[in-house]
Amino acid sequence: MTVHSKLQDVTNRIIERSAQTRGLYLDRMRAAQGKGPSRAHLSCSGQAHAFAAAGEDQDTLATGTGGNLGIVTAYNDMLSAHQPFERFPEILRRAARSVGGTAQVAGGVPAMCDGVTQGEAGMELSLFSRDVIAMAAGVALSHNTFDAAVFLGVCDKIVPGLVIGAQAFGHLPAVFVPAGPMTSGLANDQKAQVRQRFAAGEVGREELMKAEMAAYHGPGTCTFYGTANTNQMLMEFMGLHLPGSSFVTPNTQLREALTTEAAKRALSLCALGDNYTPVCDILDEKAFVNGMVGLMATGGSTNLLIHLVAMARAGGIKLTPEDFSDVSDLVPLLARVYPNGLADVNHFHAAGGLGFLIGQLLEGGLLHPDTRTVAGGGLEQYTQEPFLDGDTLTWKPGTKHSLNPKIVSPLSEPFQTTGGLKRLTGSLGAGVIKVSAVAPKYHVIEAPARVFHTQDAAKAAFKAGELSGDVIVVVRFQGPKANGMPELHSLTPMLAILQGRGQKVALVTDGRMSGASGKVPAAIHVCPEAVDGGPIAYIRDGDILRVDATTGSLDIVTKGVLERAPAQADLTGNHAGMGRELFAPFRAAVGAADDGAAVFGW
Repeated sequence: MTVHSKLQDVTNRIIERSAQTRGLYLDRMRAAQGKGPSRAHLSCSGQAHAFAAAGEDQDTLATGTGGNLGIVTAYNDMLSAHQPFERFPEILRRAARSVGGTAQVAGGVPAMCDGVTQGEAGMELSLFSRDVIAMAAGVALSHNTFDAAVFLGVCDKIVPGLVIGAQAFGHLPAVFVPAGPMTSGLANDQKAQVRQRFAAGEVGREELMKAEMAAYHGPGTCTFYGTANTNQMLMEFMGLHLPGSSFVTPNTQLREALTTEAAKRALSLCALGDNYTPVCDILDEKAFVNGMVGLMATGGSTNLLIHLVAMARAGGIKLTPEDFSDVSDLVPLLARVYPNGLADVNHFHAAGGLGFLIGQLLEGGLLHPDTRTVAGGGLEQYTQEPFLDGDTLTWKPGTKHSLNPKIVSPLSEPFQTTGGLKRLTGSLGAGVIKVSAVAPKYHVIEAPARVFHTQDAAKAAFKAGELSGDVIVVVRFQGPKANGMPELHSLTPMLAILQGRGQKVALVTDGRMSGASGKVPAAIHVCPEAVDGGPIAYIRDGDILRVDATTGSLDIVTKGVLERAPAQADLTGNHAGMGRELFAPFRAAVGAADDGAAVFGW
């Protein structure tokens, strides 16, 4: 398969740009590899401590030659996406024993849900939780008793944090193990309609609660195509999941068989065998380009524009906004999954899902086929689907035709000729907009600004009837340095109501929107952020702004705006309470959003 010349150009410049830092990273990983299997270097006392509670596995750990698998888990039973992981350690232990190895829970990492903290103070911890997760994964593996690792995580910051942590131990093989999406409940568009009616005061809290409980009704990931399910897509495109495993629902025989196979695969890739494949060799420049292609082809979450940069940095790879923009210009949109369509991820999976899309993109030269993967071969294996033949897990060729062209399209008939995300630059700074769910008539909005320093103030103005006429709502001092860059998805119902009234409306913010960003144009991740004195800090009510997703521009139309003094904000109220005081070092050290909002990295 020949890779498209423009995609190869993007890859080549990433390789060139990253040569020094990638080389230093790989030197570090090769040095770790050279020390050999981990636990053999521990003292007898150290090994006894590590094996004391291992029960039937004690002797194997102390005297055997089988690999020891470290389990890093994001299990908690408060969040539906991670609740299924409660059973996974025992499944993984049984699987390891069946091939002469062992498995131990190395440690846990926090898993928070932006859906729970949306609009609340806890949301200001969300982005930084990614870096806490990375550090927690590092602590879990620091005992140096493991030959390979499996990572149990699903949602927004959890998978990126685990990937960053895995790369710190890049000399170990790593397999990522999903839990799967919950079964379909109340349709996502119906849920959104009830939210809008509640925001407009047309229904009460009882009806809203009923709708929400019907939508989020069981174990597994939320079924819309937000950040959690975008993460799962990426893990397949980047070769860290077993093929076809992302969207198999929890508590099924197939899900358990895939979890069992994940343990066996991880151990088969360790240095004790003949197929040593450390994660540092899987997550190379080509893998990250494949991830960007998947993001654009599926219209995935805007959050990954931040997370992919941070994930790449952890392995010495430098991605830029221009890389994403060029990939978006090249790769067409091939999926319509809510909020970019009416289908949920279960419908998407049934229509051909990731296997079909990967096959289409490979045929079109829009993926690197020769990347290493945990499946043992190149990306072609990810066009296959897992099945159970009795109790035996097998893979069969996936469909070569869309089973529902309204949900997944062939490369010859894309929903859009470019990707679902667009880079914006101009006199107002640099940002990004998700256009896959935005109707073309809303791709260009020029209107007066209404400026707020908090999302609560914006919602109060809406409730007071102050947002009449065309308006660009500016919510600033929401960047990573200011308050941890919370998602502002709780503004979505309000903005959708304004749009539904016939107003031209857009959002401009240095904060984030959810992976469920919908039909209202939103210029997000604006850099430099307001607290750094970026142009967004100079805007006043009534200034004319222009958000143009067609040309990719983000501009201040009113003259003389940047000749003013920038606005200042009292952020002391954002720096304490709900644990926020613990994150002061993160706010002080964090980089810009277009550099991954990273706290550490190359």
